[in-house]
Amino acid sequence: MARANRLRNDGGIFHLTHRCHNRAFLLKFACDRDAYRAKVWQHLKRFKIAILDYCFTSNHTHFVVDAEDQSEISGFMREVDGEFAKAYNRRKGRENAFWGDNYHATLVESGPHLWECMCYLELNMNRCGVVTHPKDWQWVGYQEIMGIRTRYRLIDLERLCWRLRTDSIEEVRRNLAVSLAERIARDQMKREPLWTESLAVGSIEFVQRIQPLIPVRYETEIVQPLQNIWTLQETPIAYGQKTGPKNACKALF
Repeated sequence: MARANRLRNDGGIFHLTHRCHNRAFLLKFACDRDAYRAKVWQHLKRFKIAILDYCFTSNHTHFVVDAEDQSEISGFMREVDGEFAKAYNRRKGRENAFWGDNYHATLVESGPHLWECMCYLELNMNRCGVVTHPKDWQWVGYQEIMGIRTRYRLIDLERLCWRLRTDSIEEVRRNLAVSLAERIARDQMKREPLWTESLAVGSIEFVQRIQPLIPVRYETEIVQPLQNIWTLQETPIAYGQKTGPKNACKALF
């Protein structure tokens, strides 16, 4: 598993991001995004994971997944992305790589921090100016969460409610509609790298609990980029600095 392998942790909620090779717009056609979603739906039956939210754009994918075992996540991503890439290349008559580097995984605390991650993900296509509201993008979790799309649903609504610490999907729907409307009205849609580049995001207690689970060969630091949100990040290596015992493996990722 990409960066999630750096955690000696059985599982949890992860925000996964995977980009197309060279950031190319290989998913620019609706038929290809539909084919990718169908492949995801097909493999969900084979792995013990729950999708809490997702967004498929023209050149990368997002998932928020919940699993008790990280190996289930890595197996799922390996098979879905691998099989889709082979089918895509065969259909298009191409031989180049479909995906770029390994996908990135950020561990996210449940409750309010999961909610913030979801709202950020839901506004992905607003951020790049493709739509004015998530309801207008068919390849984001909004329609499933709101009950608009019910066939071949990817999101586990029961698990989503549990992780958001509520037993009412109607409450989730009301709050999501209000939260997204407020963010759009206030133009609070700027890119927030903490959701796609950190090792973990949550409360100070959460990231402090996760930090000792990082193998000692990696140097990490706790940062507070936003109010009430802390992140666990890899300590950047200064240009020209030699890699020592703690960071010698960074070049492998």
